Amino acid sequence: MDFEYSPRVKDLQKRLTAFMDEHIYPNEAKFHAHVRSDKRWEVVPIIEELKPIAKKAGLWNLFLPHSKRAPEGLANLEYAPLCEIMGRVSWSQEVFNCLAPDTGNMETLERYGTEEHKKQWLEPLLRGEIRSAFLMTELAAASSDATNIQTQIKRDGNDYVINGTKWWSSSAGGL
Repeated sequence: MDFEYSPRVKDLQKRLTAFMDEHIYPNEAKFHAHVRSDKRWEVVPIIEELKPIAKKAGLWNLFLPHSKRAPEGLANLEYAPLCEIMGRVSWSQEVFNCLAPDTGNMETLERYGTEEHKKQWLEPLLRGEIRSAFLMTELAAASSDATNIQTQIKRDGNDYVINGTKWWSSSAGGL
């Protein structure tokens, strides 16, 4: 098997590295000052300032392959070297709209959601207008294996009743 990166991936690596050098690394202190301040639960301004720049640079939604809603998406083998670059700074993935749990939630919505779900949730996530969370870890269930989830959801007329306790919510407080 040929593991050489395609010309497209090499170009994205070059552009992503340049973006990191120009916009991410110089703003690390600004990010950390914000999250260590009394505004730490608020949206981080530097991330929001950099999102449109990343979109314009064509470095947006690179994780979601085979989607008409995100045609820039890459296969895992193509995306992996870009993750290595983004992973050098803990918060940079959000700038490119490639941060978990949003990525996994977007993949799930793309594959299994109805068109209504996709319009309501997937499209705003792909645009970077909203964030999502993932609630899995429970007090009485060992590990972070999603098959151990004990919380139940039941329909009650036009409503749903969720019965369970969560111990951790990924992205409930931002990063």
